[in-house]
Amino acid sequence: MFNAILLNKKDDGATDAQLTQIDEAQLPEDGDVTVRVDYSTINFKDGLAITGRSPVVRKWPMVPGIDGSGEVIASSHPDWKAGDTFILNGWGVGETHMGCLAQQAKLKGDWLIPRPGNMSARTAMAIGTAGYTAMLCAMALQEQGVTKDSGEILVTGASGGVGSVAIAILSGWGYRVVASTGKLTEKDYLISLGAADVIDRNELSAPGKPLQKERWAGVVDSVGSHTLVNAVAQTRYGGTVTACGLAQGLDFPASVAPFILRGVKLIGIDSVMAPKAKRLAAWQKLASDLDVQKLERITQEIPLSEAIARAPDILAGKVRGRLVVNVNA
Repeated sequence: MFNAILLNKKDDGATDAQLTQIDEAQLPEDGDVTVRVDYSTINFKDGLAITGRSPVVRKWPMVPGIDGSGEVIASSHPDWKAGDTFILNGWGVGETHMGCLAQQAKLKGDWLIPRPGNMSARTAMAIGTAGYTAMLCAMALQEQGVTKDSGEILVTGASGGVGSVAIAILSGWGYRVVASTGKLTEKDYLISLGAADVIDRNELSAPGKPLQKERWAGVVDSVGSHTLVNAVAQTRYGGTVTACGLAQGLDFPASVAPFILRGVKLIGIDSVMAPKAKRLAAWQKLASDLDVQKLERITQEIPLSEAIARAPDILAGKVRGRLVVNVNA
């Protein structure tokens, strides 16, 4: 028996989340690698699953936790053996396959990547899906030819997990980063991560003109809706916008004008089903390029017993940076 957060669907359709003990026999039969989880996280999607505010969970009962890092206990997969260290992000874990807000999990070996040798399990989860997504966005900007000399980079949702890590990465690479946030009280925090300037999200969150004054060479957006529309409308000729989130909304009430008159590129960033080669490249860059001291400023550690209570906070925008869950505390 081991500790886990278990989600069940009530008769009225609501989600019941409990910290309980479950047996290894309850883990998914289609997993070919059994792991000991040392650390997990609470991401936005985990918050939705635990609170039941969105139909994220599609199989019941469910252990949430789309991220995990620890050590392999047993494996029938050719790439993995007992004692190997791993990182898991995405692949529908915590949605259709029991996840990592638990002391053990049974996963598919094809989903796992080796944890870089200089990275602890805690550091891996301080980065988590949010930080890994931020790196995918940063890499996409580079792939599209956006350099540190191209101009300013806008990061929206700046005090959240994706935004915080994106600022740390891009400023570390020498880019001038402008942070957009609804929490101007976090200005000093954002500047400590490397932001050169901080603007109020209200400048971007209301409906705006289809074409606006050109400012951004690149954008990392985790907000969506009007914020993304305005960011695109303000992007300079030939610039690139990366979209990876929907904190403001799923809608995109935009005009084609920035794309056909300025050649702006809108790149969708998917972290859930990204191929292994892209994952490995992102995590190697995170291991070598992300300032660990900045990462510590981004990170809050909580025990598994607090995960349910903190889930609504991440949906309400009350969490600065990353919530790391010590599943053994």
